Formats: sequence, structure tokens, C-alpha cells
Amino acid sequence: MSHTALQEFLPAIRTLGTERPFTKHDLLIESLLMEKDGDISMYYAPHNEYINTDAKIVIAGITPGWRQMKTAYEQFVKSLSLGEALETCLKETKEAAGFAGSMRKNLIGMLDECGIPNSSDLFGTNRNFLHTTSIIKYPVFIKGKNYTGHQPPIDRSSLLRHYAYAEFPAELTHITPPSLIIPLGKTADHVISRLAKEDKLPNHTYLTGFPHPSGANGHRVRQLQRQREQLLEKVKTWRMG
Repeated sequence: MSHTALQEFLPAIRTLGTERPFTKHDLLIESLLMEKDGDISMYYAPHNEYINTDAKIVIAGITPGWRQMKTAYEQFVKSLSLGEALETCLKETKEAAGFAGSMRKNLIGMLDECGIPNSSDLFGTNRNFLHTTSIIKYPVFIKGKNYTGHQPPIDRSSLLRHYAYAEFPAELTHITPPSLIIPLGKTADHVISRLAKEDKLPNHTYLTGFPHPSGANGHRVRQLQRQREQLLEKVKTWRMG
């Protein structure tokens, strides 16, 4: 599989050391900057390059945050330093950085509530069934802070629109159907809904209405309870199919 962006940024990545954890001073740098649009800065990160084409469940966030970016680089540089093949480095990086941190714990509990049994195994022994990704596949920051999908809205930025409405559906075409696609939160839902109206979505099952599992979303438990019945029904239909 072609990794054009990776090849562009690989020389800069190879200059990064492995002796200490990375900081924003190490990674939010000019040589890793992909594009800039006003206050929006998009940086390269390697963990969404690997696509698990045989995945049965695809979980899509908005965009990787700083924690994911940091984890991705630390794993990728470590794998590179061990002399592993590039595709192996990318796979290990994907597994390490996919919804890393407390968000993963919240996500697992919410997946269980929706009738996906043993969902914790998706990040362990059944990792081959899972593909994690983002509507905007590379980390986006607004004045150095994580982009949350709101300011500006995706639809108001040509840069963000391109990744959400062109790159993201193209990625889903690589996944063998029928998979269960789980967009996290209202912003991801909005993108899925617009793509559906424009008939640009591959033939998968889309679990819309799933709240964002971030700890910053203090309403996620209540939101999940409101949506639980329709989420359970969609999962049941997908499993029967």
C-alpha cells in the first residue's frame, strides 16, 4: 500500500531520538507540519497510515489529539530503531495509539452497553477485528490546542472538508464489507449523515448516535442511555447480516 505522506516526512522522523518521551516542542514543528489554514495547523502522525482491510468493526473519531500523536511517534520511532519493516512499524503504531488513554476505557464500557460482547478484546486478543481511524486522519490543532470539531466547524474549512468528505470515505472503501462503522460523537455523525445524503458511503452498517467517549463529554452516559435501544437494534441487525 502506498504511503506517500509517510515517505515525505520519514527523513524528519528519523532525526527523532528514543531516549525520552516526546513533548509538543519535539513534534509540533515545521518539518512535521502538513498544512496550515489560518489558526488551523495539521501535523503528520503515522498511526492512521495502516488500514486493517479485514476489520469487522471500525471506530472513527474526529481527529487524533496530542496524546495519540505523542503515543504514535514514541511507538513508531521505537519500532524503526529495532529495524522492523515499515508496514510492521505502522501496524504496531496503530495498535499502540488507537484511542489511547482513558478514552479507551470509556469506549470499551460504551461498546459493551451497545451489545458488542467482549469489546475489551478488540484492543487485545481480537485486535485483528478492529480498525481505528479518524474523520480527519491527521492531528489538527487550533492555536496549539486539540481541535474538537466545533471551532471552526468542519464544513467551514476547505482543509478539513477535504479530509472529512474525500479522504475518509475513500479509506472506508478499503474495508471489506459489511463492517460496523462507529462514528464517535455529533461531529462525526454529521459527516456520516452528509456523506450518506450524497451517496458517498461504502456498503457498511453505520452506528450513528454513539456519544463521544472523551472524559470531557460529561453527558456521555446520559446520551448513551437515550440512544441505547436504537444502537442495540442496529448492532443486532448487523450481527445477523
